[in-house]
Amino acid sequence: MKRMKTSGAAGVKKTVQGEQSTRERILLLLKTEGRMYAGDLSSKLELTEMAIRRHMYGLESEGSVQIVSVRQAMGRPLHAYELTAEADELFPKNYHLLALDLLDELADDPDTAVLIDRMFEGRKKKLQDRYEARMTGKSLKDKVNELAIIQNAGGYMAEVEPQSDGSFKLYEYNCPIAQVAGKYIQACTCELSLFRTLLDAPVERTECLAKGGGKCSYHIG
Repeated sequence: MKRMKTSGAAGVKKTVQGEQSTRERILLLLKTEGRMYAGDLSSKLELTEMAIRRHMYGLESEGSVQIVSVRQAMGRPLHAYELTAEADELFPKNYHLLALDLLDELADDPDTAVLIDRMFEGRKKKLQDRYEARMTGKSLKDKVNELAIIQNAGGYMAEVEPQSDGSFKLYEYNCPIAQVAGKYIQACTCELSLFRTLLDAPVERTECLAKGGGKCSYHIG
């Protein structure tokens, strides 16, 4: 079967750690030192200012760095470099640890354990309200492709495979909430329910990353 790939935030995030390239070292300096001039970076990295500017051009094109003008008491403004808001995503995150700690805190208390189900149901309702309009008036094929676009934007690396009988396979090669879903099955249950509601069609999960699968697989239709 021919697979239809959708564009989006598919791919593995690059992290500034381990053996570092020059650009990674630049990003780390800007993260720790804040706004810097080409001369400062040249001195820190023992590179020429021309080499620094060449790397900065590439980083600016990628959306990781921006050039800012710094006014001086006399003369022309100087050009400095600083990280963009988007660059923050390049650095390691431990959001799942915070989420697990908070969920565990609720689960450990019999009086609040019931709130976990409500939280996941509430999240499903918010996502449903957010995306329902994007499905209005679409065929099942277009709905499935729209869902893949939505999931790609969330980092799920989704791919659609039409079947000869008119049904579809939806594959997700990454699960941004795998650590949470591995411990709290409500995350997977609510996602499946969300898909069924948005697509208004039968949806079955046949493979799950959080349960040790190689990907999350769904049969739709």
